[in-house]
Amino acid sequence: MRLPLLQVRDLRIAFGAQEVVHGINFNVEHGEKLALVGESGSGKSITALSLVRLVEGAALSGRCLWTPQDAESLAAVATDEIQTRDLLKLKERDLQVIRGQDIAFVFQEPMTALNPLFTVGDQIAEVLQLKRGMLRDEAWFEVIRLLSDTGISEPQRRAHTYPHQLSGGQRQRVMIAMALACRPRLLVADEPTTALDVSLRGQILDLLDSLQQRYGMSVLLITHDLQAVRRFADRVLIMEKGQVVESGDVVHVLNHPQHAYTQRLIDSHTSRDVLAYRADAPVVMQAKQIQVSYPVSRAGWRGWLGRGEFVAVQALDFELRAGQTLGVMGESGSGKSSLALAALGLLPFKGQLNIGGQAWSGRAKQDLSLRRKVQVVFQDPFSSLSPRMNVRELVSEGLRLHNPELDDLGCLRRLLITLAAVGLTESEFPGLLQRYPHEFSGGQRQRLAIARALVVDPQVLVLDEPTSALDVAIQKQVLELLQQLQRDRGLSYLLITHDVAVVRAMAHGVLIMQAGQVVESGTAEEVLNHPQHPYTRLLVAAAT
Repeated sequence: MRLPLLQVRDLRIAFGAQEVVHGINFNVEHGEKLALVGESGSGKSITALSLVRLVEGAALSGRCLWTPQDAESLAAVATDEIQTRDLLKLKERDLQVIRGQDIAFVFQEPMTALNPLFTVGDQIAEVLQLKRGMLRDEAWFEVIRLLSDTGISEPQRRAHTYPHQLSGGQRQRVMIAMALACRPRLLVADEPTTALDVSLRGQILDLLDSLQQRYGMSVLLITHDLQAVRRFADRVLIMEKGQVVESGDVVHVLNHPQHAYTQRLIDSHTSRDVLAYRADAPVVMQAKQIQVSYPVSRAGWRGWLGRGEFVAVQALDFELRAGQTLGVMGESGSGKSSLALAALGLLPFKGQLNIGGQAWSGRAKQDLSLRRKVQVVFQDPFSSLSPRMNVRELVSEGLRLHNPELDDLGCLRRLLITLAAVGLTESEFPGLLQRYPHEFSGGQRQRLAIARALVVDPQVLVLDEPTSALDVAIQKQVLELLQQLQRDRGLSYLLITHDVAVVRAMAHGVLIMQAGQVVESGTAEEVLNHPQHPYTRLLVAAAT
């Protein structure tokens, strides 16, 4: 008989008097791919981190039994020599040996997990030197092999680059290489694909699958993405409010869910509920032959003669009318975010871009009136909202700039009306105006970000991946809110996204961008249901 690699028994996690995980039980078998699924706040990430006691200030109870049997140790079962250790009772020095070496982590956002001051090769080599006792030359040889194993092209050159010089997918591959450096028995992948576009998500999941088979390790996938679970996992645990409410084989649980919460997660797809805009509605944003370029260093002696140029957006045209949503879809590096920044007047560009008939001039005072007309909602509200400002200061900041004629009472009235429009009221959140961003959930913070943009009564909202950092149920709520606001206020949206489902739910028209160019355009229904370009077909197929 082979014992499970990990047995979690009656695990409870508390902060002070508040218990957040309530006596959960599960096993991770050898060579198994287990998914732990739930919404934000369900306790899935804190459960994974608590396995190796990485949660500061948490009171842990229960047992986490670690039994790293290999083929040679199976013969010892009969003689009761199997070394089962309770991770919650180990001394810190013993636990440090297990962290990274036996149990390794891949985190959601590699840009924050990697040190920006060191090359990615140095960071992987450091793990090899500390954990496996390798000399520097030996460690660097292994670094190149690991980067090659994770599918990074030109691994010798990439090893000498810094995190900011790599794409999102490449950074995540570096994180996987670092996690695999010590050949762990259990890899904990905490939302490893959430910040990536659809095709990269599939590539990372396929990579994890192939590496799991090659190394014979177990994988604990922490996610809210049910499509990723279907594609990758063998078994699934569903968590709600710190409890495991359903578990079993992936196909059975997701095709025949028994618990009401599981059924709600599976049904958390946003239906299309947008009004058709008038074909003769006024044009609120118009782009003609937009080109966005970045200066780049040139290799060799050419660098002495001047810098080169990278063209991120090439000769792009579009029109956005009142009440219309135009989706701009493409992979990372396609140029869609550069287009969004140009539309906001935050990047220099060639060509003409008019907001309500007025062009960006590049002069702060002259462009002030345009900045009221076009506002932005970013991908991650936690980083876009200042942690030092409370709700009143955050949401009213734009009013002070764009509506200086309003007195304190007028500002407060406009502020409360806008917050109520996005579903945030004093009755539901006592002391709302004095709260800070960290006191809200991810979905509530995104509502704050939307309120901050709406309070100045704009004509256009640039939505830059507004739901990609949110779990499925919260995504649905935010998209339904945006649909309602468009109907009530006649807003126009320039929707930047890599999510086909979001475009289906929200957009009237769509531009498909690849390598800075529009390769296909038309109505959302035509383009997504009958794609003509091979790249569009690839994006649509990756989302199904």
